Amino acid sequence: MPITVLVVDDQELMRAGLRMVLGAHPDIEVVGEAENGATAITRTAELRPDVVLMDVRMPVTDGVTATARIIESGCGSRVLVMTTFDLDEHALGALRAGASGFLLKDTPPEDLISAIRSVAAGDAVVSPKVTKRLLDRLIAEDPAAGRDPGILDVLTAREREVLEHIAAGRSNAEIAAALFLSEATVKTHVGRVLTKLGLRDRVQAVVLAYETGLVRPGNA
Repeated sequence: MPITVLVVDDQELMRAGLRMVLGAHPDIEVVGEAENGATAITRTAELRPDVVLMDVRMPVTDGVTATARIIESGCGSRVLVMTTFDLDEHALGALRAGASGFLLKDTPPEDLISAIRSVAAGDAVVSPKVTKRLLDRLIAEDPAAGRDPGILDVLTAREREVLEHIAAGRSNAEIAAALFLSEATVKTHVGRVLTKLGLRDRVQAVVLAYETGLVRPGNA
């Protein structure tokens, strides 16, 4: 079965271009479009697409609010946010709301296709290092922003250590080398961290590590 996609953008030309790019791949099917977040919420409920390709800056209802509503609905659709700026606080808001990642709108078509396939398979596609740069800037601007570090008390000392490495954008192989563990053991630790903290993927783990103060700007 093809991966079903809902394209959400307030610019008709952008939607048409995305439909044309995606339509060239037989394993991807664009099942609908939406010109704002409110319509995106409704269309997602109707169509249950595998992936919602979401713009963030839109009239009526923005992409961050729409992402939160879609994730909260439990429909199973995963959201991939597209933004013009790599340091867009709205993109970070979408990640916090449960998006599986974000891409810049000038992303090459082949990277967009790869990202959609990855998200549909349950992976996150945004680089934790890019997320870290977002958080570095936003936390520097508002040091009071954050969450209770007590959330992390459910983790063992080793799991907290693994989370620190995740927040630094390191792969399982890199974490394994740093901690003198096997990749299989690291993968197990990563899975436990996500499960205990109720997180969907590594990107949300990066966000939480910064929001709780486990990692500070410039230290990862």
